[in-house]
Amino acid sequence: MRLLHTSDWHLGRTLHGTDLLAEQEAVLGGLAAVVSTESVDLVVVAGDVYDRAVPSADATAVLDRVVARLLGAGAQVVLTPGNHDSARRLGTFSGLLSAAGLHVRAATPALDEPVLLADEHGDVAVYGIPYLEPEVARHELGLPGRGEDAVRGHEGVLTAAMERIRADLFLRPGVRSVVLAHAFVGGGVPTDSERDICVGGVDLVPAGVFDGVDYVALGHLHRPQTLSPRLRYSGSPLAYSFGEAGQQKQAWLVELDAAGLAEVRAVPLPTPRQLSILTGELAELLAAPEHAGAEEHFVSARLTDTIRPTDPMRQLRERFPHCVHLEWAGAGASVDGRSYQDRLRGRSDLQVAEEFVEHVRGAGVSDTERELLGRALAAAAGEDAA
Repeated sequence: MRLLHTSDWHLGRTLHGTDLLAEQEAVLGGLAAVVSTESVDLVVVAGDVYDRAVPSADATAVLDRVVARLLGAGAQVVLTPGNHDSARRLGTFSGLLSAAGLHVRAATPALDEPVLLADEHGDVAVYGIPYLEPEVARHELGLPGRGEDAVRGHEGVLTAAMERIRADLFLRPGVRSVVLAHAFVGGGVPTDSERDICVGGVDLVPAGVFDGVDYVALGHLHRPQTLSPRLRYSGSPLAYSFGEAGQQKQAWLVELDAAGLAEVRAVPLPTPRQLSILTGELAELLAAPEHAGAEEHFVSARLTDTIRPTDPMRQLRERFPHCVHLEWAGAGASVDGRSYQDRLRGRSDLQVAEEFVEHVRGAGVSDTERELLGRALAAAAGEDAA
């Protein structure tokens, strides 16, 4: 049996306010070609199908079209909710959808009830663990919350979930097994585009929690990575931050034989629009021929002009129409170590306003600007007196 492991689609996510649905559909729709050419039997999506609990109508329409293409290419689909999804919303009509080949495993109490698929070697049990919010999952699983046996944190509820799965597998001798889980597992390397699952480090789960199954399809971290031959993150299909610029996105093609896990190999995914980070003065970025290759990329520009340029985003977009992020680094003004009170002591409102302008722009005010500031402060003082 052949599985295609993917995760963290984040349908509806934007890049600095820019809609990515077209790029998302282009990449995910292309998975259908992989299903056809590689004779994939099952596509597993390990959480964060959507970017928000209440997705837009456009995002749900993209999911509908993508899944339809995967089913039409000959694969069944198993997906689970991540920490960005609403499990209840994603699980709506799951019973009816299963008849069509889309298996949504969103109910925590039923996480030890597998999707059973068969090949020439027998059955494969596919378990989907929805993202487990510790306090909620503890209640849904009937776990103790007080005393010496209290179950706490993500590790505690995932350990209990895997114990249930292993107990079910014990009753299915010879059945091969796959688990989908959305978690931050020890050894994984995050990027700057994931939302923290928990606070204070309690989100970290030891890899040993997932012992006893043939393959674990992990979601949550956006960088593809291998924690062990049978424990892997597929990563997100698109880069969702400029920290991921240049990263090759992929899915994992997993093959199971009669003995269990036989082979895993990466399937590179296309990049509809690359990300580029450009640094330099505005005039240089607008004219330098070496930046021609970035003209159709999503661009993050870091300007090093001594004085903050006027309307730089408009000018950048004349050359880089997909520039979505702008940062002015300035020339590195000296740091004033005095306290706020010390810096204000003995100074007029106009002097404070002038320094603020210089701090923001990197250059002092002109005579005309000083006059305007003075008039504005005088008007404000008059209104206060009135």
